[in-house]
Amino acid sequence: MGHSYGGAVITVAGAEDNVKALVYLAGYALTEGESLGELQGGFPASELASALVYTPFPVEGSDEAGTDVTVAADKFPAVFAADVEPDLAKVLAVSQRPLAGAAFAEPAPVAAWRTKPSWGLVSSSDRTINPDVERYGYARAGMTTVEVDSSHLVMLTHPKKVADLIREAVRAAAA
Repeated sequence: MGHSYGGAVITVAGAEDNVKALVYLAGYALTEGESLGELQGGFPASELASALVYTPFPVEGSDEAGTDVTVAADKFPAVFAADVEPDLAKVLAVSQRPLAGAAFAEPAPVAAWRTKPSWGLVSSSDRTINPDVERYGYARAGMTTVEVDSSHLVMLTHPKKVADLIREAVRAAAA
């Protein structure tokens, strides 16, 4: 299962023999040679673009700095967690882990959805990833797809619907 950027991760890691099925939750479903930035760049930007904070960090053995990317804490609740309980959204905002900026440009060497059964959940009220990015990637992959009227954090706001989709994938993969 991959949520958000985790979709790009399972697109590649899912090619391993011990993976039987893929489940994308408001995530990026890349194709071979495509980066997260390329997929996202084909659609109107979400509110996330203006909420990102870029923080350079030194890279040992290199003259170039790396970049950590986070969501501005004051914008996080509205952009990432619009339908999450407000106090929880505030905690999530200040406890988020950064994403390496390089992750946006790294092309996927493989697309596991080509050989593994896949399911996708579109968060139709997502302000982090344009829902059309999710729909496009899932349709291109021929995934079984459901839509839920949710913010980006669908697993917190609609846990039963997420669990039902995961159970569906497990049952199908076990058959």
